[in-house]
Order: sequence, then structure tokens, then C-alpha cells
Amino acid sequence: MKSPPVVLVFAGHDPSGGAGIQADIEARASQGCHAATVITALTVQDTRDVQDFRPLDAVELIAQARAVLEDMPVATFKLGMLGSVENIEAIHTILNDYPEIPVVFDPVLASGCGTGLGGPELIEAMQVLLLPMTTVLTPNSPEARALARGADTLDACALSLLDAGTDYVLVTGTHEDSRHVDNRLYHEDRLLETFTWERLPGSYHGSGCTLASSLAGLLARGLDPLAAAHEAQDYTWNALRQGYRPGLGQQLPNRLFWTRDDDG
Repeated sequence: MKSPPVVLVFAGHDPSGGAGIQADIEARASQGCHAATVITALTVQDTRDVQDFRPLDAVELIAQARAVLEDMPVATFKLGMLGSVENIEAIHTILNDYPEIPVVFDPVLASGCGTGLGGPELIEAMQVLLLPMTTVLTPNSPEARALARGADTLDACALSLLDAGTDYVLVTGTHEDSRHVDNRLYHEDRLLETFTWERLPGSYHGSGCTLASSLAGLLARGLDPLAAAHEAQDYTWNALRQGYRPGLGQQLPNRLFWTRDDDG
């Protein structure tokens, strides 16, 4: 049997299973990919918020990644929560050794409830070391504004991020005060396409991880970035629409909705 394409993700561990590595594994499996994982940080969190986190040592991160890269043919990289400037520097070194592998970067700067997971030094390291190596960047609107500080509109933010070296920028609009959710894909100094989705009630833990990781899986399967962006959004919207609330906080995307029949 032919092996499925391998996506190597760098992300934090979420013990609630809603975001981070667990979200990545489910989303990539849903796209028919094999999930290889590098843990960047251990977190203390539940469906309500992040209480604490501890970045892993960069030496441990490199050892995890090299073990996979020297054993498996990786088709796509996906970056999530990175935890520290040192980890960003380590990931930059790894990506520099594999320039032919596409990179999907979800620039996690805060939890779903707004708790900060990175300060100015982390943002600067992302801008300098990772944006020029990114194939598709998937910031929400607050992340886009943080990474393109000084830009006065979301369009200007996206164009600034393209100028920084990113190939495609998909800015998601769930945090905006709008009736519908407008996600905008930019490429080659212009708005390529606007995707409009029905705004779902409630709030969700792990939606950004789900979108970025499914997009990475679709790139690994050979889709171009525009087609992958559209299909990943459709998958994510359906996972959110069929989400569930196992704890006392936010709902979780049902990333395996496709495995269930209509009777649940």
C-alpha cells in the first residue's frame, strides 16, 4: 500500500485535546495524511483558557525534527505555537535545510480566550526568521495586526506580510464585528479571493489549528494554495458547525464529523 503524504507539525501540547498537536493530528488524518509531530511547548489549559505554558528546549525540538526528517519524506511543514525565540531560531535552521518543502504557518500569539502566548521579541523573530520562509500564512485579524504593526487596515496588513516574504496570506475574519465571516486570501501584492461564511454561534477552541493543519494536509496531497485554502475552510466550517462542548468552556471542533452517520 502506498504511504500517505507526511506533514510535520511544530506545535504545543494541549491536554484538553481541543487545540495544538491533537487538533493537528485529527485535521491531517481527515485529509488523508500521516501526522508527524514535534512538541514545542507543554501547556496547562482546558477548554476555558491557558493557565501556564513551558517551551521545550530548542535542542530537544531539533532532535525531534531531525529524527523524523532523516526517516520520512516530509511533504509539508506546519507551524503553530512555537513558545520561544530560541525555538523560532531552531525552526528557522531546520526550514533553511529543506527550502523545497512548503510551509503553512499559523502564528499563534494568544489563546482562543485572549491570553497572550508571545511578546514583542517573539513577534520580531517571526517577522525576521519565519515569514520569508512561509508559503501560506493563516493569521486571524488580531495576529495580522500584531505582525504588521503600523498598517491601518487588514488589507494593508496582508500586503505588508507579503512584502515580508510570505507567498500567500489568508486572513481570517472571525474576530471582526461583522454579520458574516469574511476570510481573505492575498498573493502577489493583491487580494486574490474573499471567502464568505455564515457566522456560527458560540466560540471555539482550536479553530485556527484546524484550518491551518487541514490546509497543510491538502497542500501535501498536491492541491494548489487557492484550492487548498477553499477546501480547508469548508472542512473547518463543517467541523465547527458540528462542534461539541465536553467541558465548561468553549466548544471544540468536531474534526472527525465525516466518520459519523446522520444519526450521530
